[in-house]
Amino acid sequence: MYTKEVFNNKMNSWINIDAENEDELKNLYRDYGIDSEFVDYSLDRNERAHLDYDKVTDVLLLIFNAPNRRKIDNHYETVPMTFIVVNRTLITVTNQQSKYLYFEIKNYLEKNPNSTLFELLFGSLFIISDQYFPFVEGMDRDRKRISNLLKDKTTKQNLLLLSDLETGIVYFVTASRQNVLLVQQIKSHGIYRRLSDQEKESLDDVLIEAQQLVEMTQLSSQILQQLSGTYNNVLNNNLNDTMRVLTVLSVLLTIPTIVSGFFGMNVPLPLEHNASGWIITIVISLLLWFGLSYVLRRLMK
Repeated sequence: MYTKEVFNNKMNSWINIDAENEDELKNLYRDYGIDSEFVDYSLDRNERAHLDYDKVTDVLLLIFNAPNRRKIDNHYETVPMTFIVVNRTLITVTNQQSKYLYFEIKNYLEKNPNSTLFELLFGSLFIISDQYFPFVEGMDRDRKRISNLLKDKTTKQNLLLLSDLETGIVYFVTASRQNVLLVQQIKSHGIYRRLSDQEKESLDDVLIEAQQLVEMTQLSSQILQQLSGTYNNVLNNNLNDTMRVLTVLSVLLTIPTIVSGFFGMNVPLPLEHNASGWIITIVISLLLWFGLSYVLRRLMK
């Protein structure tokens, strides 16, 4: 099932179709003379952001990365959304993860009913880019919260939360970079010369928004990497301190073993007929133990 809206004084139309209805999607593409390869692009959940243009049928296809509102394995990911411009019609393909964008675009069209076809397209791209910012800001708040938790106690659970944040921001950084490259590709494409000044201005707004998103996600990613590296160093230092303490203890524990082993030999030894010999042995062990402790303490400083 698909929905259809008309706008710009009924000169243009917008069709949104659910990618889950594969047969209906193929029929719609066939009715509009769209290449079957574009169907595969629309159905591929792992498709990267890119532009494709069919000169024969004058069909423009855009794949744009959008944020997925639902977390997957405790981190955010992105989903591709398809836009096709054909015969004064804009076709958008959404799925369960990107369905919310249909309502955002619909609200935009209701506020701007006189938009041209490309103004609606670029307005939709702007909306998608703008949708990222609340998620990135939420990640920044989570980063500060997790950082405070790690300062109190560096636990495995808190480190895993930090790792999930790093994974999510990597998805956003990669997606935002691809989106910028896509918008730049539109500006260098031959179709750009067919745009009006107002449409070009709308495209410039999309590029500015997409570039701001790249800078924001890169900054968040760098801070997360620095934070993760800092706590890795802290853990390594704690491990080194623990190993140093264990090494010192193992060295100190060899003193009683050596002394007791010496006096335990089955040969004539001093103090073997002395009733207080075992006390003297313990005293010798303690003196050597404290002496070695003093030396090791000075060396460790």
